[in-house]
Amino acid sequence: MARKMVQAQAGDLARLELIFDKPQLLGRLFGEYDQNLVTIENRLGVYIAARGNRLQIEGEATHAARAREVLTSIYNQIIQGQELDTGAVEAFIAMSSDNSMEGIMRTDQGHAPELSIRTRKKTIIPRSATQIRYMEQLKSKDIIFALGPAGTGKTYLAVAQAVQQMIQGSVDRLILSRPAVEAGERLGFLPGDMKEKVDPYLRPLYDALYDMLPAEQVERRLENGEIEIAPLAFMRGRTLSDAFVILDEAQNTTPAQMKMLLTRFGMNSRMVVCGDPLQVDLPNPGKSGLADAVRRLENVDGIGITRFTVQDVVRHPLVGRIVDAYENTPIGRARLAMLEQNPATVDISALENPPEETPDDNG
Repeated sequence: MARKMVQAQAGDLARLELIFDKPQLLGRLFGEYDQNLVTIENRLGVYIAARGNRLQIEGEATHAARAREVLTSIYNQIIQGQELDTGAVEAFIAMSSDNSMEGIMRTDQGHAPELSIRTRKKTIIPRSATQIRYMEQLKSKDIIFALGPAGTGKTYLAVAQAVQQMIQGSVDRLILSRPAVEAGERLGFLPGDMKEKVDPYLRPLYDALYDMLPAEQVERRLENGEIEIAPLAFMRGRTLSDAFVILDEAQNTTPAQMKMLLTRFGMNSRMVVCGDPLQVDLPNPGKSGLADAVRRLENVDGIGITRFTVQDVVRHPLVGRIVDAYENTPIGRARLAMLEQNPATVDISALENPPEETPDDNG
């Protein structure tokens, strides 16, 4: 792609021009009904006009420069064969204002960023500064705790890293687990055998796997035991060597269950523990094994801890706004403040039944 800057207009306004050498890719770059361009215009306050294989961007100089950077990054991602969705566009817009993301944003054509995860179906790059730190820990630490709200990529990136290491041969098997916490129904009353009873709880892990590997490979590896998906209770008494182990929804473990899992850790293995400390479904929310483990292991060598916030949500943009709406209240802000001060020592049970909020003067 060639690009040049046209003479800036009066004041701090600018008109920039991008020239694309692969016009056949512009449909994917623009999005259906030019939705990607509309998103960039609305978020950055610029005007984008398309003429053939050229784009002109007009607006305040720094915003126009960010829009150019976003479009260049998206274009390069398409050239590399990576998938593009609304979340990716939103992520690139957010990254364009973060200097720490410069290496991700400014990747040359045909070359994946240095920090990326490659699976059979896609190459995954970080979409936030927190994801950069998380992906670095996934490559360097033996046990990683990933804390934060839904939609931040905690489990998805862990599964991607696990699949990459299995493909490369650095681990022999993947073990994916969740605690089977019941939500209104007991397992014994669900139809089917044990596998059929617990599969609904593990479905998010299956979904991530099918996103990384062709379906036939997932089925084959599940059948021969290279990939194992099982409830947490099935880990008792085992030693998990030469394996990449992922525990999802870890906030719903008890301290005893968490200790049991962590002490299964074997040679040449890696373990990732994912959960949201504010979404505990245990009968006694104050007894979460996740918070207890983080408190005990915060400064232990070889253990990494990454904390995500609502700003790191990479699902549909509406998800981030929904999470923010729930947390942007007096009680919600108190919850977040307590977590930011020391997430491992928060008494979740005290937060589960807060005093009623007093409506403001505007009702």
